[in-house]
Amino acid sequence: MKAFIFDLDGVLVSTDKYHYQAWKKMADDEGIYFDEKINDRLRGVSRMASLGIVLERARRQYTEEEKVALANKKNDLYRDLLKNLTPADRLAGVTETLEKLRAEGFLLAVGSSSKNTPTILDKIGYGGYFDAVSDGNNITKSKPDPEVFVKAAEMLKLPAEECFVVEDAKAGIDAAKAGGFVSVGIGDAAHYDKTDYKILTMSDILTLPCVI
Repeated sequence: MKAFIFDLDGVLVSTDKYHYQAWKKMADDEGIYFDEKINDRLRGVSRMASLGIVLERARRQYTEEEKVALANKKNDLYRDLLKNLTPADRLAGVTETLEKLRAEGFLLAVGSSSKNTPTILDKIGYGGYFDAVSDGNNITKSKPDPEVFVKAAEMLKLPAEECFVVEDAKAGIDAAKAGGFVSVGIGDAAHYDKTDYKILTMSDILTLPCVI
């Protein structure tokens, strides 16, 4: 194994509360019921696909133009909330684990469906840190399609089977498996039967085979 490809949200940093607040505000303004259980279904899913899930409880049909406007409204709300991010929002053990992996010679990449990935990385002090960043700005298919991870591996010039993918969402694990990657699950993904390796904390990555 030569590289680690990390999902962003829920793995390196948590912006879940900002996603929830933005979707909640958008839904409330439209008179659509939205709660944390529905929000959980949006994890690892593209913005437009997430909007489709939110609109399942809508009382009327929306045109494609209206859907785009709603998605943009949610993103504007979310981006405004992201202004509050700082390096202190990195999840526990992330920086130490990344440094140890790099010291062992592993390449490090990010694979996220979010188009806000560059902004988030900059806000938490990881801008320019990774060897490759594949995100919503250079893919056309969202997870569980493996495209985001495949492109990350291509940037690293490595085959999928030489890369670990670290994910916290089931859709991300499905994407990793579909692309031929070795999956590592944390959070919700640590309880998913399709996950290859299950960890409780980021530092547990250092106990994986072929790591240290």
